[in-house]
Amino acid sequence: MAKIKDKKRRRLEGVVISDKMLKTRVVEVSRVRIHPKYLKRYATTARFKAHDEANAYKAGDHVVIEETRPLSREKRWRIVGLVRKSEQKLV
Repeated sequence: MAKIKDKKRRRLEGVVISDKMLKTRVVEVSRVRIHPKYLKRYATTARFKAHDEANAYKAGDHVVIEETRPLSREKRWRIVGLVRKSEQKLV
């Protein structure tokens, strides 16, 4: 019987920018990429909806998200850890 190999899931680090939905957080991930031909560095940002079962993370927190199976129409990520809490309260 063949063993099913566990796929390595992508992990990204970002900032929670919205905590207004139940069990869902919007996480903004900023990255610096390099253009393949011109080798110029440029910044990109992407927003992901991530699952937060305990509603534990608030706006401004730096978190680690991991790719998972589709949880809803737009949610394909879940929050797996806290990097650091926000220093100030975002309004």
